[in-house]
Parts: sequence; structure tokens; C-alpha cells
Amino acid sequence: MTGRRSFWGWGLEGQGPDAAQQRGILKSMADRLEAPDLELQDEPRLEDIDLPAPRFSVPASLEAFCTRDPYERTLHSYGRSYRDVVRGSRGEFPNPPDVVAYPRDEGDIAAILDWCSDQGTACIPFGGGSSVVGGVEPPAETSHPGTVTLDLTRMDRVLEIDRDSRAARIQCGVLGPALEDQLRPHGLTLRHFPQSFEFSTLGGWIATRSGGHYASLYTHIDDFVESTRAVTPRGVVESRRLPGSGAGPSPDRLWLGSEGTLGVLTEAWMRLQDRPTFRESTSVRFPGDDGFLAGARAVRALSQSGLFPSNCRLLDAREAAGTGAGSGDHSVLVLGFESADHELGPWMARALECCLDAGGEFDSTSPAEKSGGENAAAPRQGAVGAWRNAFLQAPYVRDVLARMAVVCETFETAITWDRFESFHARIMEDMHRAIRSECGTGWITCRFTHVYPDGPAPYYSVTAAGRPGSELAQWAVLKDAAMDAIIEGGGTITHHHAVGRDHRPGYDRQRPDLFARGLRAIKRELDPSGVLNPGVLFDPSA
Repeated sequence: MTGRRSFWGWGLEGQGPDAAQQRGILKSMADRLEAPDLELQDEPRLEDIDLPAPRFSVPASLEAFCTRDPYERTLHSYGRSYRDVVRGSRGEFPNPPDVVAYPRDEGDIAAILDWCSDQGTACIPFGGGSSVVGGVEPPAETSHPGTVTLDLTRMDRVLEIDRDSRAARIQCGVLGPALEDQLRPHGLTLRHFPQSFEFSTLGGWIATRSGGHYASLYTHIDDFVESTRAVTPRGVVESRRLPGSGAGPSPDRLWLGSEGTLGVLTEAWMRLQDRPTFRESTSVRFPGDDGFLAGARAVRALSQSGLFPSNCRLLDAREAAGTGAGSGDHSVLVLGFESADHELGPWMARALECCLDAGGEFDSTSPAEKSGGENAAAPRQGAVGAWRNAFLQAPYVRDVLARMAVVCETFETAITWDRFESFHARIMEDMHRAIRSECGTGWITCRFTHVYPDGPAPYYSVTAAGRPGSELAQWAVLKDAAMDAIIEGGGTITHHHAVGRDHRPGYDRQRPDLFARGLRAIKRELDPSGVLNPGVLFDPSA
């Protein structure tokens, strides 16, 4: 990574839209939201932040890997949700961690956990800090005497590679690009690319059950975990490395989705893949008012065909137009295949037949884009390339919109195919009503991020007019409306964004009560002082 992380927004300082592009975004939003008075606030400056003084110092034995530097404390105050970015852009950091620790090994982690447990100080495991659900924010000041944030990014090496089994033992603090750089000389890849790939870690992916870029077959980090190792306040827990096992509940499943509440993930054996050398991609149009539902029928056929496309992103007409992948009068399916073993023409041909059967259209004079060998990583063109570029730039654009008091929110879920149409209609109706009532003007779009034989994972994006100073209250109303619609409609509160603090109310409604009591019992055993990421996922006691 070259450059310094932004202390308040996405990515690195100086990245994202330049001044001219920001002015263009401002004009576009003012026109589309019918808000001529829209203004772009200046970015905050670190030297203007009035940061509360640390409430404690760590013992001398811990000082070597701990810091109270204002930049580090500010950087680790929030994740990167809309709510986080708005507060950061205003320069509001009322409750930063008191100390940021950069452990060098498991001994440092154990020492910090021992001290925090003795003092009752909250300890928050922190990977890349890309959480969009309030997963790394310190708890309220009244609940603990202070907070230590535990940044794992110095534990960032691939320790061992088993080429025969196509697996590797990896430290959990490694960021996505650094991981792939270490695997590339061996012709291997983890092939897990969430939107936050550049600024998130292996441990963060496991702890939040991260969803990757690929739309079918290997969709979540769960699919790649072979074994795990974690440090808890009560000791080390390490699972046996196996290709599969039927021996009781899997200990690895305890850490998948644990969000730093039970222990600190330090290492994992991960299943790898050979690097793809063949790619084909294209786009398919589904015209008309019912184009999105027609596209959904095509995607259902693809998901049940056994073809397992690597990319199968269905964008509704408005989403397609906003990303440059369509004109606004048709929905677009971004379709792609990858392989390290074989040409992909027959797979693409059969997939396009499924799309034609559902009413899809594509230009026969523009065949699927192919790449192979040294050109396998070449930039995508056309609608596929436009969507990919917009996808990667979206977090930076969101930060600009936050500085305009434009309300932005994304929420995602999953639902079975038999319920999708009615579920989707309810989401769109409820959110349009909430937008009109709370914001006056705005819109909601939908795309599929992942697809399964039994259902899709629809991802919704809301953009609405905000009132400067009140945009977080407006955001909360829209967030609650989305949460109610999802839970009451039978979907999951999160498919790949994790739970954190923001989704706790929905998770509490989705999770069985008896299971919640079981989680609390595990928490009492592994973290008896209740210091690990308190308030995320569940409260230590009923």
C-alpha cells in the first residue's frame, strides 16, 4: 500500500474524485435530487480535530507495540459506514480508542488481553477497519473505563504453503493485495475479492463471513477456511487441519462470523486455487418494465444449471444507467466465467441460451470478450468494464456525497427464489415510501451480488436528499425501514456486510433466542470479563 490511510473516509489520502469531478458530482446530484442549494463541505483536517485525551496508559511492558498518537486514535475510531463517514467528515471523534496496539506476535496479543481483562478495558480486534456496520467502533464511554484497539496488520505473512494440497498457512493481519502478492509466485490465489479487498484483512474476512466478488460456487470466505487459530483471554484455540470432517460441530464455524467477540484470529490454513488463465465476459440486456424480473428468471436458470459463472450480476435499469453499464431502459446482466484449466466457450454459449430463453438480448456481432495467458488480467471493456470501474470507485463517490449531506445507504440480504418477487416488491414499496416521507426526493436501485440454486442475494442502494445537520437522523429512519422490511419479509439481515452495532436490532430478531443464550455461555467461557468487542453480535448477559 502506497500512501497513508484517510483518517475519516475511504481509502488513501488524496485518492478518489478530484476537485473537478467533485464539482460534476455536485451538479449532477443537485439536478437529480432537485436540490439547487446543495453544497460540498470541505474535507476535515486532522489538526482541527479536538480529540479527548487518553484515559489511561498501558504498562511499560506493553508500550513497545502501543501508541496514543492522535492520527492512529482517530483512524481507529470508526469503520467506514455512511454514519461513520458523516461523523468523520464533520470532525466528530468524541470517543476514540485510548490506545492502539500493533501486536507483533501471539505473545503480544495474550499480554494485551490479560491486561484488558484485569482492568475491564474494552479490546477491539481491528483488521483493515473497512466495516460498514459499526463493527469496530469503541463502546459507549459509560460501559467500560476505556478501549484498546488491537490492529493486527503487522502480522501479515504467508507462513507456509502446501502445494500438493493447494493450501497455505497465513497470518490473519495480511491485507488483500499483500496476500495475493505472496501467493502469486507460486501460481496460486485465494480468489476472494470483496469490494474492500485493498483495505481489509484475512482475519477480518473470516470474522465477518466476508462475501467475495464471485457470484456463485465459492461466494464466501467460509468456503476457503481449512482450519483456524485464535487467542482468547482463556488461551489459544486451534482446530485440526482437515479437508473435511463429520466430527461434531465444527470449531472453525465458531470463529466464522464471530466479529471479534470471542477471540483474536491469528492464523488460518486457507484453501487456494490455481490462478485463472482463461476468462470470458459479456453483458445481456433485459428490456421493458419487467426486465429486472425477466433477468431474475435467467439468473435462476443459470444458478441451477451447474455452470457456476464467476460473475452473474443482474443490475436493474436505474442501477445499470448509474454505473454506465446501460441506458436506463433495460436491466443488464454482467456475465463472466474464469478457469485455470480450460477454454470457456461452451460454458458461455450455454449461459447465453439460458438468457435468451428468459427474453434476454445481446449483440451477436459483439461476442464475449476473451482473455487468456498473459492477458488474463486485461481490463474489461463495454458494459462489463463500466460496471467494474463504477463498483471500485463507489466508496470514494459515497464519501463525496456524504460531504453534500446526501443520504446514502446500501443494504443486502438473501431470499429463496419462490419468495423473491413479492419480497423485492415489498422492499421497493416500503423504501420508496420512506424516502418520500423522510427525504422528499431520492431513489433506490437493486442488483444481485451473489446467486445460489435456491435464491439470490439482492443488494439495494438508496440515494436521497438530506437536510444538513439532520442527515444521520434521516439515515436512521431509512435504515430502520429497510431492516423491518427485510426481517418481516423473511430475508436475512445481512448476506455479507456482517452484523456489527448497526444490524444488532435485526440480528436479535433473526437469531433464535436459545441460540443467543448458547453464544453468551461460550462468551463467558472464552472471555469471562466480557472485554472483547462488547455490544457487537450480543450482550454478554441477558
